[in-house]
Amino acid sequence: MTRIGLISDTHGLLRPQALAALQGCDALIHAGDIGPEELLRRLETIAPLTVVRGNNDRADWALALPHSALLDVEGVRVCVVHDVKEVPAPLPPGVRVVVAGHSHKPGCAERGGVLWVNPGSAGPRRFRLPVSVGELRVSGSRVEVELHTLAV
Repeated sequence: MTRIGLISDTHGLLRPQALAALQGCDALIHAGDIGPEELLRRLETIAPLTVVRGNNDRADWALALPHSALLDVEGVRVCVVHDVKEVPAPLPPGVRVVVAGHSHKPGCAERGGVLWVNPGSAGPRRFRLPVSVGELRVSGSRVEVELHTLAV
């Protein structure tokens, strides 16, 4: 089984609770609105990192980040964007999972055979939404998602 940690919308705040929740993952995905570049360096100490640029990632270093990314995990294709409005239509061939942040609202739903996952925001709390991260577990063709509300 491959464990992929999901984090988004840190907005410069990388909480110790988020780091603890991501420990032991085989890889990480950050779905944008990062904050300073140093935050990515800290995540890379945990596992290899795939990252996309969010609408608030405007610093010079962030302009080189892609708006979307595709990765294959045990033959399962994952599409990563910051905002679901940026998901390519049609989806790239073989995509089974879409990871997007932006709304700060954690959630997971399957539509048309595709799993749509928002890990929520691991950064500053917005409104009354929980502070959260997620985990994508892939084993062969089986894909599971678990969302973790962080005690902050």
